[in-house]
Amino acid sequence: MQSIQSWQIKSPGNNPVLGLGYLLSSLHLLLRPGIKRFVLIPLLINILIFMAALAAGWHYFGSFMDSMLDFSGLWEWVQSLLNMIRPLLWILFFSAYLIFVFYTFSILANIIAAPFNSLLAEATEAYLRGTPVEESTSMLQLLKDIIPMIWQELVKLWYFVIRALPLLILFLIPLTTAIAPVLWFLFSAWMMSLQYMDYPMGNHQLKFKQQRELQTRQRWFSLGFGSAVLIGTMIPVINFMIMPAAVVGATRIWVEKFEAK
Repeated sequence: MQSIQSWQIKSPGNNPVLGLGYLLSSLHLLLRPGIKRFVLIPLLINILIFMAALAAGWHYFGSFMDSMLDFSGLWEWVQSLLNMIRPLLWILFFSAYLIFVFYTFSILANIIAAPFNSLLAEATEAYLRGTPVEESTSMLQLLKDIIPMIWQELVKLWYFVIRALPLLILFLIPLTTAIAPVLWFLFSAWMMSLQYMDYPMGNHQLKFKQQRELQTRQRWFSLGFGSAVLIGTMIPVINFMIMPAAVVGATRIWVEKFEAK
């Protein structure tokens, strides 16, 4: 296992706008020779999972909004205040609901697709560095590492759960309901960056804790990239391409912004 001290950021810059651009500018790479054959399985998994997410979201949306915007039982002045900003709260809660549904299903999709995403990251890095991909070696390594990959996904899931629960409680406290969706968006964007940077970093034997330490050095850049991925998951049709595009974008970040000392 490589030490985190073995890597450094070679192109300094903590601009979230630059992070946003990495996702869109990576879409064209999905069809490049040496990469496109690794895109199909993650793409199919993402389509199936997001169709399930849309179905679940539509089914439970009404009851969620009713419960979140029910201000009965509060002091009269609090009810009046919250009713005045009800349209804004509706938008905030609707956005938070979409983020929660799509991110939850995204976790499931990434657990299932983790081995294939790792291969996609490997193929993308080889393409960007101009080196060949040995398919036989990759498949052998895939079979060897499948259990560690799934374990890594469960580690990320635990990291998400123990931080998500306190944030979700903020939605239930009247005085924090307005800020809760904003905090949830930022946290989800951070998780998206951690999720997809794991594939190229994991291919270099960096553990989840080490990955977090590296990304913390350019937190705003990572939040920009994660925000682009998160927003993309909520755009119809484009959301089907988000998983492979995010893997490719994360690999570009790894190749272009990090280097061994």
